[in-house]
Amino acid sequence: MPVHPTIRDVTERIESRSKPTRAAYLDRMKAARDQGPARAHLSCSGQAHAYAGAGTDQQALATGRAGNLGIITAYNDMLSAHRPFEHFPELIRDAARDAGGTAQVAGGVPAMCDGVTQGAAGMELSLFSRDVIAMAAAVALSHNVFDAAVFLGVCDKIVPGLVIAAQSFGHLPAVFLPAGPMTSGLPNDEKAKVRQQFAAGEVGREALMAAEMASYHGAGTCTFYGTANSNQMLMEFMGLHLPGASFVNPDTPLRDALTREGARRALALSALGDEYTPVCRILDARAFVNGIVGLNATGGSTNHLIHLVAMARAGGIVLDWEDFSDLSEVTPLVARVYPNGLADVNHFHAAGGLGYVIGTLLEAGLLHPDTETVAGRGLHRYTQEPKLTDGDLTWQAGASESLNDRILRPASDPFQPSGGLRRLAGSLGTGVMKVSAVAPEHHVVEAPARVFDDQEAVKAAFKAGELTGDVVVVVRFQGPRANGMPELHSLTPVLSILQGRGQRVALVTDGRMSGASGKVPAAIHLCPEALDGGPIARLRDGDLLRVDAVSGRLDILSEGVLDRAPATADLSLNAAGTGRELFAAFRDAVSPATAGATVFGGFDGD
Repeated sequence: MPVHPTIRDVTERIESRSKPTRAAYLDRMKAARDQGPARAHLSCSGQAHAYAGAGTDQQALATGRAGNLGIITAYNDMLSAHRPFEHFPELIRDAARDAGGTAQVAGGVPAMCDGVTQGAAGMELSLFSRDVIAMAAAVALSHNVFDAAVFLGVCDKIVPGLVIAAQSFGHLPAVFLPAGPMTSGLPNDEKAKVRQQFAAGEVGREALMAAEMASYHGAGTCTFYGTANSNQMLMEFMGLHLPGASFVNPDTPLRDALTREGARRALALSALGDEYTPVCRILDARAFVNGIVGLNATGGSTNHLIHLVAMARAGGIVLDWEDFSDLSEVTPLVARVYPNGLADVNHFHAAGGLGYVIGTLLEAGLLHPDTETVAGRGLHRYTQEPKLTDGDLTWQAGASESLNDRILRPASDPFQPSGGLRRLAGSLGTGVMKVSAVAPEHHVVEAPARVFDDQEAVKAAFKAGELTGDVVVVVRFQGPRANGMPELHSLTPVLSILQGRGQRVALVTDGRMSGASGKVPAAIHLCPEALDGGPIARLRDGDLLRVDAVSGRLDILSEGVLDRAPATADLSLNAAGTGRELFAAFRDAVSPATAGATVFGGFDGD
């Protein structure tokens, strides 16, 4: 099937826009590659330092010419998704030895849980943690003793940060090794119901705690389709995972076999072998377009309208939200996974999973089929699924038909004809909306504004019974420069209750919502943000707003609003506590959300 004209045209537009920055990036990667195996250039003293802790591998490192694999790990045992990584380094070392090479843990990166920090001060460090992760991984690899790398990470900011770092060392091959989702617990819709009941005062904290513990009950990624699981989807669509690796449960023989094979594959792709395939060759414009198509086709996280922009710019590729919007228009929604449906990611995987999704999109001409991947050339490899046969890891043809059409459908008969993400623009600025879970009758909301400067004020107004009638809840001074752009997911139960009462409700904010945001229309990531004097800073209670996901408009309907002076807010409480004082330089230097909300300049000439 030939590539769809819109897929082709958007890709060519990105390549044209990125030509100078991409060429400069590739020149840097070629120069790094031409220096040869890095550790050969170290002094004897430097090499001795690098190998002193390598135990039984010390002599092989000192005298051998086989590949040395760097392990970058986000392991901690506070995050369920990252707890399985505890034993990965030993699996990787053993696999490297079997392949005639070595492996060392190059370094660890921080990994925070947005679920723990949701609605708390720590969430104001969440988005910035992505850039810290990138820097920490770069420090780990800066020892320049590695021929390839494997990256152990799953959750929201961790994978994007690791991808940014991998591109800084883009002359090296890299394989991303996931941990897999936890087994299914309390269904997500039942958990959401208890949360709403608690917000409405119908059940107590004991019932809420019981529901949460039954939902988040073991090791592995949370099972809803938020940012963490959207990360895993992207790594397959973009060719950095082994095929079918994303949603295999932790602590299973198949999971361990995939981890070992990932290590062997990373070494095989190094410049010391015959299949040299560096990251800079895999992550081109076509790979990013494939990722955006996957995001739309599966109703993935809105956070990736920020993360993908930042990830791409690290490799000299300049994405624009218009690219996302144009690709969304031609990408059918073929998956319904909570919060866009009742199924969790385990059900999605059982119904055919990513292999089925990639297959049906390839058949429809909606993906570039000829991309480079860690499994070899061609995305068709990702329609296969891994199996253990007599202890040996093999790949077999995946599902060619959906095994549950309430979860997965073919591109020829989708849940809806266009994708799950929508760009909104108008007199209020530019924002985005995740529409895949929003019922069509809620796609357009025209109502007076209630304006708040933080999410706690919204909750207080709700408890006081002030949010009556149709309303557009505006939460401003939540952008990256104001307070690090926290997620406002804790508002979801409140807004859902209002919508459930029959009110027409929407949210407008220069902050973020979680990848788990769902049924209430939310225009988020609004640019310019309030601290920059954007139109959102000029709103007052009662101003009439229109949030229109059908036409892609976000407008102020009241007269004279833009003639007002922008409001100011006391942000002093955002400046200190929970480590926030350490991030003042980030808040001062961060780019707008449309440019990836990153502190890294110079990737694209900014």
